[in-house]
Amino acid sequence: MRLAALDAALRDAGSLLIAFSGGADSAFLLAAATRALGPADVVAATAVSSSLPRDELLAAASFADSLGVRHLTPATDEMSRDGYRANAGDRCYFCKAELLDVLRPVAASHGLAHVATGTNADDAKAGFRPGIRAAAERGALTPLLDAGFTKDDVRRVSRSWGLVTWDKPAAACLSSRIAYGIEVTPQRLSRVERAELALRAALSRAGIVVRDVRVRDLGDRARVEVDPAAVDAVAARPDVLAVIEGFVDVEVDPRGFRSGALNELLAEPARWR
Repeated sequence: MRLAALDAALRDAGSLLIAFSGGADSAFLLAAATRALGPADVVAATAVSSSLPRDELLAAASFADSLGVRHLTPATDEMSRDGYRANAGDRCYFCKAELLDVLRPVAASHGLAHVATGTNADDAKAGFRPGIRAAAERGALTPLLDAGFTKDDVRRVSRSWGLVTWDKPAAACLSSRIAYGIEVTPQRLSRVERAELALRAALSRAGIVVRDVRVRDLGDRARVEVDPAAVDAVAARPDVLAVIEGFVDVEVDPRGFRSGALNELLAEPARWR
């Protein structure tokens, strides 16, 4: 039922520019749009900036190519927005505003009727999501949300379609690793990216299997989040944690990885300032 509703909505849209991060949701939306409209009326756009991990861009390009869809890589400049750099609780509003302000004219220049994002039904229930508001203000379509697709639905159908992204771990932008109230800078984004790449490699060498890894920037401290089942193993390996450079101290979050963990700190600023 939901799949039929999604297909109908995509056909009604006529043509689409998909804001394609390369994650499971936007990948599924891109595949669904391609099935509904054909590759000629669908374009994937992956915004390139210092907040996008390099390996995510490569994976996005490969996926779009596998569908026969044009893949654009327009540059965005979130750093030019004071609200983004200030990194208050509404940082995602300014990030999404920049994205849509860049993608809308790109869509128009390619003769595409709409810009669509991969926002799903779970996202809309997840509490504080200022980015959703910014996209809505700019007229972005949300076909997955409108059809009631949850994250589990996305993964289930993606698997049945043979999409390589069906079980891809969450991969939020690098700025989501920086605690609110700490200025977002290219240097901080680069430091976090290097830390996560180094940590993943060290965990692999140590034989510690993890799905999700985050290095949260709390200023002078780094907080490591991994799968809850791997927390004790990682905490017991200071040699593995030692690969994280550029921080005075490194700690392991005993609760493990959870999406949007830094939102928990909004009510407790004294813990991270």
